Amino acid sequence: METLKHECGVAMIRLLKPMEYYLQKYGTWRYGLNKLYLLMEKQHNRGQEGAGIACVNMDAPVGTEYMYRERAEGANAITEIFKKVDQSFCGQLYMGHLRYSTTGKSGLTYIHPFLRRNNWRAKNLCLCGNFNMTNIDEVFNLLTLQGQSPRIFGDSYITLELMGHRLDREVERLFDEAKSKGLTHQDITKYIEDEISMANVLRTTMPHFDGGYVMCGLTGSGEMFAVRDPWGIRPAYYYQDEEVVVVASERPVIQTTFDLSSDDILELKPGQALIVRKQGTVLLEQILEQQKYSACSFERIYFSRGSDYDIYQERKRLGEQLTPAILKAIDGDMPHTVFSYIPNTAEVAFYGLTDGFRRLSHDVRIEKVVWKDIKLRTFITEGTERNDLAAHVYDISYGSLTPYEDNLVIIDDSIVRGTTLRESILKMLDRLHPRKIVMVSSSPQIRYPDYYGIDMPRLEELCAFRAAILLLQERGMQPLIKDIYHRCLTEPTTENHVRSVYAPFTVDEINQKIVEMLRPEGMQTPVELVFQSIDGLHKACPHHPGDWYFTGHYPTSGGTRLVNQAFVKYVDTFLTI
Repeated sequence: METLKHECGVAMIRLLKPMEYYLQKYGTWRYGLNKLYLLMEKQHNRGQEGAGIACVNMDAPVGTEYMYRERAEGANAITEIFKKVDQSFCGQLYMGHLRYSTTGKSGLTYIHPFLRRNNWRAKNLCLCGNFNMTNIDEVFNLLTLQGQSPRIFGDSYITLELMGHRLDREVERLFDEAKSKGLTHQDITKYIEDEISMANVLRTTMPHFDGGYVMCGLTGSGEMFAVRDPWGIRPAYYYQDEEVVVVASERPVIQTTFDLSSDDILELKPGQALIVRKQGTVLLEQILEQQKYSACSFERIYFSRGSDYDIYQERKRLGEQLTPAILKAIDGDMPHTVFSYIPNTAEVAFYGLTDGFRRLSHDVRIEKVVWKDIKLRTFITEGTERNDLAAHVYDISYGSLTPYEDNLVIIDDSIVRGTTLRESILKMLDRLHPRKIVMVSSSPQIRYPDYYGIDMPRLEELCAFRAAILLLQERGMQPLIKDIYHRCLTEPTTENHVRSVYAPFTVDEINQKIVEMLRPEGMQTPVELVFQSIDGLHKACPHHPGDWYFTGHYPTSGGTRLVNQAFVKYVDTFLTI
């Protein structure tokens, strides 16, 4: 129910035939551009703060532009961009990006793609990605030690500068090699562009980064690449035939755009790069050794499109597995229980939930209890204004249950801050006067921030964390808080010490405290929370084991360091120990 932001979606297209081929077969020079538009619109769910596209025309004569970029801000950025582009965007390589900011930085300056210019085609680099780096301080220091003076401190810009530096070195290596072969002038340039190895560039760039990423790029000489982090945290899919090579953040986006079956589309492996050479040769290169596989489970629960075959089944399983816990919460009284869901992302889990009850031979009473006003976005402001807006995002269906007789079960995909529950949902549902409200989350309790590209907020904004801290204080366990603080301060990289905050309590104890925290003043209806279990999550999504926001098991050392630092900052800001 609470809008979470995601660090971006990517789309790439490489046309493998001459431009005349697409003009004759499809009747337009815009074939590649039109496909890019569809890939981006189908991933609009991944970014509504801005968008950008880039194009490389390898046929452009010397002395004319050959690398183009267009960017725009706002929810309508895709439409604005594609209205602006003209025939100058006729090329063989296309790249698109959709952005949500998870770092608080906004404005056109921070919208991908980022462009590094040079008079040598091969040294021009355009970069975009779905990523968040946890060790950008270290990479910044590396650049300054090399003698560079980065103008902007941000992971996108610093990644561009580091990779651009490695690209320069690769070009210079080939320049010396060409001269040793007796080549001169334009023959040297041709040799460089024919022989350049983006695999070399990536192998000397990406080992410096800790984080979750899919990094995509184009060079002015016609190289294209996409590389995935070695833990497989962020997703990337690709497709190739004799006409095109395509990359996107989600599989069904490629399916729909090119009318394919799911089996036609492959997933980029962790640490692997898809590289398309200037000549059109397609390579798969292992850039980094694969680490412990940690594909993000929240992609499956919330972010990725539910139209994907596997994701649809996984979300149904997430709902179905909750039936025993819900049956217990309503004391088995199915005849006097109404079931509904929070639109729109919890809908598929709701279908799985109702299927689960039917398999147990129960009749299920279904009502459309909650309606979402899609014109209101609670993420457009913060603080008191945000809470005021949150109170009006949803409406209810009056008369959808029998007052004081019927239980009401409402399923959502996640409960993060609890803001919308407190300010809107519980107040509205109380007006229906159910006998009991059971709020169900198809995901487990979110206990820890994400540092790999999802806007899981600071520790103090997570309702599960706040509940655990209150329990520690109420039970006189302040010495444990002090001990955790000391360990986070002195041993920030050894392990996630914040996990000790939750260790003394059961899930039910934390659930009860969350209810106390989020119950609006004057509300009379009893409320119970039911969360997905960790085992249930992994059973439903077996191929996406990344669960650090639930368990605190961060796949990289950078994530562990940042959560410990976050606890120190929290205590320094909010507590006296």
